[in-house]
Formats: sequence, structure tokens, C-alpha cells
Amino acid sequence: MNLSLTNCTVCPRKCGMDRTKSAGYCGASDKIEVSKVMLHRWEEPCISGTDEKRGSGAVFFTHCPLGCVYCQNRDISRRSCTGTVYSIRELADIFLGLQRDGAYNINLVSPTQYTPQIIDAVKIAREDGLNLPVVWNTGGYELPETVEALARTVDIFLTDFKYASPETAKLYSHAEDYPETAAASLIKMYGLVGKCTFDDAGMMTRGVIVRHLILPGHRADSIAVLRKIAEILPVENLRLSLMAQYTPEFLEEPSSADVPDRYKKIRRRITSFEYQAVLDESERLGFDGWSQERTSATKKYTPDF
Repeated sequence: MNLSLTNCTVCPRKCGMDRTKSAGYCGASDKIEVSKVMLHRWEEPCISGTDEKRGSGAVFFTHCPLGCVYCQNRDISRRSCTGTVYSIRELADIFLGLQRDGAYNINLVSPTQYTPQIIDAVKIAREDGLNLPVVWNTGGYELPETVEALARTVDIFLTDFKYASPETAKLYSHAEDYPETAAASLIKMYGLVGKCTFDDAGMMTRGVIVRHLILPGHRADSIAVLRKIAEILPVENLRLSLMAQYTPEFLEEPSSADVPDRYKKIRRRITSFEYQAVLDESERLGFDGWSQERTSATKKYTPDF
């Protein structure tokens, strides 16, 4: 696949912008923007580990193709946000620096809009001694063709599967095609890396982790997401991360007191009933992985950008 940025079709938006001259739909130009680099200790156990002096080598990229109205990383994901600009060589050096600092892996957070540059940076870093697994930490809104281009770059896909309903996807992420796109890209991800593998310390070395954030008032959609995943992939070969950390503190405010609140349904946390209903279905379907307690619905798990 041609991952040219002069007529950008890197993500499913296919905005066609010449990103060497102006920003695409996602807000990114052809310059790599990074908002934070850190040893991240709040990912899944097989990604972050348990050693408090180590963690996942997270690189938080600026901008995002989705634009979810409840985004916990809104300080770095919006079109108007700015980050520190790095060259491809400098990004490779960041990866190598994280390895020296004791990172278990290189965790690329919201990387899609910089796919071609990241492929080049990982190649350079590996030539210079990078030997850690590379994690593609994505909202799940990926083109299968773009995922295919990552075949020699990514070892672990840490991907969301947010919605089964096109209407819900359109309302909250402005992406009516999200369900079908996420399913197609997930199949491609699994085809590239196969079943989950772990080292002797329990750290993932290869495979797919699917994250799903339960939204209040949408337990039926959450259950439909889990059933879709189980329909298209062997659940015993991947891991599910069922997330209860939704908090309305990040939700966009109503545009006007005179306009009906489109997001009223999710201006609360999930209930115990909602959480348990989705958890029960995940167990019925045979998923292995992790689930959060409802007490995780707090801003503490969002890094300070």
C-alpha cells in the first residue's frame, strides 16, 4: 500500500489532504507531533508489568482520526492541539532511549496518523539495536490496508472495539462506519500476529489485545461488540480488556441550553448492573483477559499531558 501523505488515505476518513501543505482531518500534518513520552504503568499487566521502576515505553502522539466526544486524552487528540515535533531519526532515538530506561516494550499510543513515519522510525531503531516488542495502541479505526503495511513493524496490537451500532458510532465518534471498519482491521491484525505469546515473566511478546470501554446506557451494544469479536476470531487466541473506567468528566458540554442534549445518556458512570451484564457475557463467550472494577472510573488513569 502507498502510504503517501500528499493525498492522505492512511485512515478510514480518506480525507485526501496534502499533509505536506495543510493538516488532514485528524489535525496532523506531515510533521510527527508527540505530546508525552513516559514509562507507563497503567496498561494491562502483560504490557506494563509489575516492576515499579519499569513500565511500558509509551509514546503519546498528538491528534487522532476519531474525535470521540468523551475522549480522556482530549488535551492531545483534538485538531487544535499541538505537540513537540520530531524527525523520524529523533523518533527512533526516543524508542532507543525508552529501551535504555527499562521499558518492556515500545507502546505507540494513537499512532495511526503517523503510520508511514513510524514504520521508518522503527526500522532505523531496530537497525541500531531496538529489540523490544512494538505495541500499536489504537482506537480500532484502521484501514485493513494500513494494518497490512505494519507487518514488519508491529508485534502486539492493543486495539479498541468501541461500538457495534453504526448509529452509536456516529453519535459519539463521528464515524458511522466504525463497526465494520474495526471488525475488518481486527481480522487483519490477528492475521498478522496470530495467537498471544508471552515470555517467562508473563509479558506479552506477540498477539492481539482487544479493549472495550463500557458506556452507560449501552450495555446491549457492549454485548453485541463481544459477540461480534467472538464471531470473527477464536477468542482463546486473543485477550479481552473490559474497561469500566468511563467517566463523564471528559464529555463535551451541551452547545446551547436551547438545544436537546445529544449526550444526556452518557452523563453518568456505568452501574453495577451494566458492568456485570457485560462481564457475564464475556465469560459466557469464553474470553480470557482483564476487567476493571467500577472504582476505576476516575481521572487518575489519564496521564498529565
